[in-house]
Amino acid sequence: MSGSNQECVFCRIASGQVKADRVLETEDVVAFRDLNPQAPTHILVIPRVHVASLNELEDPDLAGRVLMAARQVAGEEGLAEAGYRVVVNQGSDGGQTVFHLHVHVLGGRRMTWPPG
Repeated sequence: MSGSNQECVFCRIASGQVKADRVLETEDVVAFRDLNPQAPTHILVIPRVHVASLNELEDPDLAGRVLMAARQVAGEEGLAEAGYRVVVNQGSDGGQTVFHLHVHVLGGRRMTWPPG
């Protein structure tokens, strides 16, 4: 893990250099609305520190803070009762397009399976 990668758009969002529709900020995590939503509610939760992917994540406490932030965002968005999906795409074949660890919180409609 490293602090920040100035070429990474999510690091720039976390630092405030790039604007985003933020819904939650803590010392360790930032959550914001996805620019290309795949559901009525689609929020990305990222750690402030640059971690390229789930495979690079070494801090179990940070992993917990990211997941707890996803849960908090889902609750604040009114998704907790009906349900929501939390997705982590790992690597190119897993659908990861921005190489900064991020969790998708998707809700507001019935999710289908398999996802894709």
